[in-house]
Amino acid sequence: MTQLVLTAIGDDREGLVSALSEQVDLHGGNWLESGLSHLAGKFAGVVLVEVPEERVQDLTRALDALHQSVGLRGDVTDARLAAGASGDAGEQEPLRLHLVGQDRTGMVREVTSALAAQGASIEDLRTWTSDAPQGGGVLFEAEALVALPAGRDPGEVREALERIAAELMVDLDLDEPA
Repeated sequence: MTQLVLTAIGDDREGLVSALSEQVDLHGGNWLESGLSHLAGKFAGVVLVEVPEERVQDLTRALDALHQSVGLRGDVTDARLAAGASGDAGEQEPLRLHLVGQDRTGMVREVTSALAAQGASIEDLRTWTSDAPQGGGVLFEAEALVALPAGRDPGEVREALERIAAELMVDLDLDEPA
């Protein structure tokens, strides 16, 4: 079996995920993991599937045809190549980050720059805004799963992020996932 990373982005419409999963199933594949989102009328998805080696080319052609027919841009990548390109460094320590504060430009850049300086890799990031209670403006909120290289002291990462949190005037929690 070969693992493939499928990506797709385009105008959202009903049935996109169904059509994608149908092609995976028709080619003997198994849907392993996915991250799918709807933002501002657009669909974006990344899916990890497993498919028999002899069916990889047929699935790739079918997905290319599907992307063309429904107006998606997409790609199929062998997961072994994708993992090699990411510089997977083996053992990593996971941390869960939660941040909330008044929205302003540059927040994501500052936090992600501090994480990168500590050698951290962002495994998953979700951000959103909402109205603050009692007409207090707009709140920005972020949740992330962060992986630290083995041996990296989480306390140093926490200190770096707390300095940023103080500058940004946000509440920040950084914990090991349950």
